[in-house]
Amino acid sequence: MYQSLFKPLLDFLAAVIGLVLLSPIFLLVTILLLVANNGKPFFTQQRPGKNGKIFKIIKFKTMNDKKDATGRLLPDAMRLTQVGQFVRKTSLDEIPQLLNVIKGDMSIVGPRPLLTHYLHLYSDFQNRRHEVKPGITGWAQVNGRNAISWDKKFELDVWYVDHISFILDLKILFKTVLKVIQSDGINAADAATIEPFNGN
Repeated sequence: MYQSLFKPLLDFLAAVIGLVLLSPIFLLVTILLLVANNGKPFFTQQRPGKNGKIFKIIKFKTMNDKKDATGRLLPDAMRLTQVGQFVRKTSLDEIPQLLNVIKGDMSIVGPRPLLTHYLHLYSDFQNRRHEVKPGITGWAQVNGRNAISWDKKFELDVWYVDHISFILDLKILFKTVLKVIQSDGINAADAATIEPFNGN
């Protein structure tokens, strides 16, 4: 009952209220990133949602598009702007995803939507993360985020699918606030962003 009826309603209401309350920050970050990224404050990308259905996620753009002499994008660490680093550290880059929640593509809480080219690499167990809508925050995010291994991340995602409840979602939201305040687990230990998933 909660997952099929109350959770979608609560997601919609929370996203609308969140956008209204955060609108001054949303506007300020947009302006700062317009300057830092040569007029490109937003980043959109196709991601798999519930049951693997593809949707377009929207985030604040934290990295510029600088390329090397051969025309290839520079490494993430070299393209992460100072403004982008702050936005990512404070998780402000996730705010635009409230629009995805309002559209019904995402939930406030759920497994994070990963890249589409990972789909064929998942085991049957790992693919179970797509049995629910992806979330802005999730059980894996509050238990290590980018600092844990892929295997552990998938294990936590599937655990959430099997134990989803209103109380668990509240717990995740509370722990998310603490994680953001502590800036905990933003990056893997030796990378500006999480290392790519290459399958098992």
